[in-house]
Amino acid sequence: MTEPRLLHVPCLDTRGLHRMACWEWGDAANPRVLVCVHGLSRQGRDFDTLAQALADDYRVICPDVVGRGRSQRLADPMGYGLPTYVADMVTLLARLGAEQVDWVGTSMGGLIGMVLASLRDRDGRGLVRRLVLNDVGPKVETRFIARLLTYLGQPAHWRTVEEAADALWAISSSFGPHTREQWLALTRPMLVPDGEGFKLHYDPAIALPVRALTPELAAAGEAVLWHSYDHITAPTLLLRGVESDVLSTATAQAMTERGPRARLHELPGIGHAPTLVAADQVALVRGFLLEPHGA
Repeated sequence: MTEPRLLHVPCLDTRGLHRMACWEWGDAANPRVLVCVHGLSRQGRDFDTLAQALADDYRVICPDVVGRGRSQRLADPMGYGLPTYVADMVTLLARLGAEQVDWVGTSMGGLIGMVLASLRDRDGRGLVRRLVLNDVGPKVETRFIARLLTYLGQPAHWRTVEEAADALWAISSSFGPHTREQWLALTRPMLVPDGEGFKLHYDPAIALPVRALTPELAAAGEAVLWHSYDHITAPTLLLRGVESDVLSTATAQAMTERGPRARLHELPGIGHAPTLVAADQVALVRGFLLEPHGA
C-alpha cells in the first residue's frame, strides 16, 4: 500500500498553539482538494482506503483532529469541541491554499463539515463545494451518548495488536461486516506503544466535555447545528446505517426536506458508522463527489 505524507499545521487555542497532523494523499499540486475527517475517538488513517481510491482525482487530506493520532493535545481539555475543531479546519484550508474543498465527514467529522459548509465570506462564497455526511445529523441521539460514555476515555492496555483489535471490535461491531485483514488495518493506527504493549492514540480528556453535556446544552447545540444545516447550499450526500443509534430515521428524513435537501442513502446491516472501506461504500462516495457539475 502506498503511504501518505504527514503534514503538520500550527493552530491557535486559548493557551497558545497546538500542531494538527494531517495525512496527505495524491498530487500536492492538485487544486482539487478533498478533506476527510473522522469520528470522535478515531483518527485520519481511517480513510486510507477511500483516499487511495480518490488520490488520482484529488489532493486528499485526512487530519488527525486535535487530541487524536499524531496531533498534539490541548492544554485545556474543555477546548475539545466544535468551535476549536472548526477553527482548526479553517486554519488548515488557509494553509492548503484551497478556496473550496469537497468534504467527507464521519460522525464528528460530519458535524465539523456541516458548520464549515454553512459559512460564507463577505462575497457569499462558501468553503465546501460538495459535502458527504456519514451517519450524522444535527440531532445526535442520547442513547448513543450513553453508549459512548461506557468506553470513551477509559484506560486500556493490550499486549498485542490482535488483542486490541478484538477489544475494539467488541465496541465497534456496529461498523458492519469487515474481514479480519480490514479490521486489523483500521486498528493499527488506533494504537500507540505503551510499555510492552499498546494503548489508544487519543487524549483521554476528550471525554470530559462529553461527560459535562447536560440536556440543556445538548438542546442548544442541536438548535445551532440545525441552523447551520439550513444554511448549507452545497450538494449533500447523507449516508445512514440502517441500524444507527446516532442518526434516527426521522432526523435523516428531515435532512432530505430542509437545508440542502440531502440525498439519503441507507446501508443495511450497518449501524454507526459505515467505515467507507467496503467497495460499494467507496464507489457510492466516489460517484457522488465526481459526478458532473449540476447533477
